[in-house]
Amino acid sequence: MTEKILTEVSKKLNVLIALSLRQLAGEKEFSVSEKRKQGVGEIARYLSNMGLEAKDIAEITGAPIQSVRTLLTPKRRK
Repeated sequence: MTEKILTEVSKKLNVLIALSLRQLAGEKEFSVSEKRKQGVGEIARYLSNMGLEAKDIAEITGAPIQSVRTLLTPKRRK
C-alpha cells in the first residue's frame, strides 16, 4: 500500500517538474505531437545528476525511456 502511494506522489511531482521545465524553456504550447524532442540530453543529464532515475526523466521530458538511458550512458556524456 505504501509503495502505491509513493508511486502516485512521484508521478505528481514529475508533472510539476515537467511544468516548471516548460516554463523555464519558454514553451507556450501543450501539443502532444510526435516530433523529436530537442535538448533532452542536457536536461536528462541534469536531472540524473540530481538523483532522478531514467524512468522519471523519461516521464518528465516526454522522451522514450530507452532514449534517456542511451543519453545517460557514459559514452554519450559530454
